[in-house]
Amino acid sequence: MAAVAGLLEDDTARQILRETRTQPMRAATLSDRCGVSESTIYRRIEELQEQDLIEAQTRPDEDGHHYEVYRATLDRIVIDATDQGFVVEVAREESMSDRFTRLVEGM
Repeated sequence: MAAVAGLLEDDTARQILRETRTQPMRAATLSDRCGVSESTIYRRIEELQEQDLIEAQTRPDEDGHHYEVYRATLDRIVIDATDQGFVVEVAREESMSDRFTRLVEGM
């Protein structure tokens, strides 16, 4: 959980999560909205993916190629203070592929 907390200290990482919460976005769009370079966006996306806070989705392009968009999977973070310290719970949205896998495995 320390890695998640450290990552969320970064303004760009937090803005990426806010921007992609309601709709998937391309890295170039995130770069414009966050006011940072695309290379910075890709570094933050990689860090967010390592913590399962964002996922990539491949979309077809009109010219027959494809591109990736990114969608936040973070639903909420809850921090509870206890006598022993703090308990951090990260709630993530379940991806479509995870739901499908769970459905198939349940058959």
